[in-house]
Amino acid sequence: MATDPHPALDPARMIAEARRAFFVMFAFLAVVWALQVANWAGDEQLAREFAIVPRDTGRLPDIFTAQFLHVNWQHIEANSGPLFIFGFLAAYRGVKKFLGLTVLIVLTSGASVWFFEHANTYTVGASGLVYGYFGYVVLRGIFDRHLIDSLIGVVMGGSFAYLLTNAVPGTPGISWLGHLGGLVGGLAGAWIFRDRSTARSSTGSAPTAVAPAPGVPAQGAPSPRADLLKELDDLGL
Repeated sequence: MATDPHPALDPARMIAEARRAFFVMFAFLAVVWALQVANWAGDEQLAREFAIVPRDTGRLPDIFTAQFLHVNWQHIEANSGPLFIFGFLAAYRGVKKFLGLTVLIVLTSGASVWFFEHANTYTVGASGLVYGYFGYVVLRGIFDRHLIDSLIGVVMGGSFAYLLTNAVPGTPGISWLGHLGGLVGGLAGAWIFRDRSTARSSTGSAPTAVAPAPGVPAQGAPSPRADLLKELDDLGL
């Protein structure tokens, strides 16, 4: 019997993944806010100690910490909404893939700041992750060939296109390099973490069912040619 190379999406599995993505992002934001409470209680010392300092080799590991810290309450409030929305949309197709994407964005955003930002500056904030998740959500549907994700990408891209204005030079007090680096990481992640099973099924051919020739008994019926017909059928001939 021929099989469908594009099986229908399982609604129960999609709901389960969406639920898992919701709790992952909820926990993610809880950690970020807990760090901000600790930072506030310590007179913002935490943000200064683990911020990205450009081209300081001793502070290079801070590219993994700076994007989970914020300067003040206004800073974290501005990032929390977009971080949850884009993070959830990036995670609902699979949390493991989302975690790999997050590491990639942290690297590209942090490295952009560490290599190219002005000296004697301190950079913290989850904006790079916001831009990375945004770029990933916009392109993912195209690479995965998922209609729903493509529509989500069009809606998100059109609704939040204004974010791109903060990924170019000109806005004072904002690390546009961190934004741009995160965006590049998210766009690259849409390709790196694309759904390869879809690509394989689109290039492969589905098994072909062969109808028995007129006068030939159906498979399973006594016939001297039954074994030969079965082999031909298995070969798709």
